[in-house]
Amino acid sequence: MTWSVPEIGPSLGRLGDPALVVSRSPLGVTLDDVRLELVTGVFDLAGAARAFATAGDRDGAVASLGRVAWLQLWERAVDTAAARISGAVNAHFGEAAGESRFPPRRLRALLLTDDDTRAIAARLGSGGAPFVTALDALEQSARSTGWQASLTAASRRLESAWRALESAAAGEQERWHAEIELVRTWRRPTWPVWTLTGVIFTGVTYLGLVLGGYITVPGFLRGFAAFWWSWP
Repeated sequence: MTWSVPEIGPSLGRLGDPALVVSRSPLGVTLDDVRLELVTGVFDLAGAARAFATAGDRDGAVASLGRVAWLQLWERAVDTAAARISGAVNAHFGEAAGESRFPPRRLRALLLTDDDTRAIAARLGSGGAPFVTALDALEQSARSTGWQASLTAASRRLESAWRALESAAAGEQERWHAEIELVRTWRRPTWPVWTLTGVIFTGVTYLGLVLGGYITVPGFLRGFAAFWWSWP
């Protein structure tokens, strides 16, 4: 029987579905283009593998669809999704701060950094553990008759990993949406204004009583009181 690279499209499930037009995510982040880029990358790997297989180069075909190539595609998709979410979060923080006049210094402390983006990427990619395990199995089966089955299994796990990433991305947006709304609904504290008003009112009242002769003039106000009383 002639050795061949199996069709992996069916094993990818709905990963190749057309992109959606409307996003229902809290921050409006869409990842359909990232998903389709991931699928395109997989098909490119499969195409290269078939070219090697046609030329009778089994090792080249197996290497084209090897663990490293799959992981590069997956990690790029995860990093792109994390960067997109991080950028959307910062943009929404800025908009919310503009509406509520949130202090710029405090806003800078809330904006996501590169470290935060990497942490988001780690959370998004955590659901890909079964996919990585399947890739390990694929690597181990490279020279066995079970390679085709391992390739099909890895393809199925990729779909599951992406669904987990989408769920994690929705959770990230929900989480940061709540933080953004706190900034949007922030109001400047009024107690400093009322405190200052109270101090001024108390001072003016006291001065009026002094100048009206109702209470004894303190030493530090005698010069001013004398000037006031001598005013024509």
